[in-house]
Amino acid sequence: MARNIQSLERAAAMLRLLAGGERRLGLSDIASSLGLAKGTAHGILRTLHDEGFVEQDPASGRYQLGAELLRLGNSYLDVHELRSRALVWTDDLARSTGEAAYLGVLHQNGVLIVHHVFRPDDSRQVLEVGAMQPLHSTALGKVLAAYDPVAHTQALETDRSPYTGRTVCSPEDFEAVLDLTRARGWAADIEETWEGVASVAAPIHDRRRMPVGAVGVTGAVERACREGELRGELIAAVRDCARSVSRDLGAGRF
Repeated sequence: MARNIQSLERAAAMLRLLAGGERRLGLSDIASSLGLAKGTAHGILRTLHDEGFVEQDPASGRYQLGAELLRLGNSYLDVHELRSRALVWTDDLARSTGEAAYLGVLHQNGVLIVHHVFRPDDSRQVLEVGAMQPLHSTALGKVLAAYDPVAHTQALETDRSPYTGRTVCSPEDFEAVLDLTRARGWAADIEETWEGVASVAAPIHDRRRMPVGAVGVTGAVERACREGELRGELIAAVRDCARSVSRDLGAGRF
């Protein structure tokens, strides 16, 4: 039987200790409560601090849970609620547009597909739940980068490789794309990630009016576009779906 990693067990115990009882605890309190030497406790706290999981008050030197842990917890809750709320609406989106519908969230410098509804025809398709897409070239990724500050930073700091001759890569041009996305409320990807494929996506907001994901459709350029531009009815359907999911999450009207 595989043995547990002691340092991870101690870090988990430390986080549980900080999550209950007093708001802030000093190094001595933490070490004595967990039966650890001060040096050992300090090393674990320093690592957790560097990763954003704990914060240290500059004045008192005491520790408390960090914002990164809260963000991860909220992300977990948001993703599961987001997917459950979006099931019916994304089914309707695929049926009304005749194209595959996708639901994506920010994850590890990219877009994680958390729900995928097949194009409603008899063609052979592969389920893409769990797949990752780039932030800088896909419609889902551009929406996240435009509305989520964390996604925006990650998109600018990671490698923006060209997938096709149409991929926008320079920081200046990419920022211009994000400005346009915010101005019109949706993002496009016309052969920027895959040749012959076009996508459109719109943001989903929660009850705090925070961006929690993006929804979109993807299809062949000849179906999704008319005279080189995305079909207006496709854009309208995606935006309506995003607004419906946002309302179900408590965001109200946008």
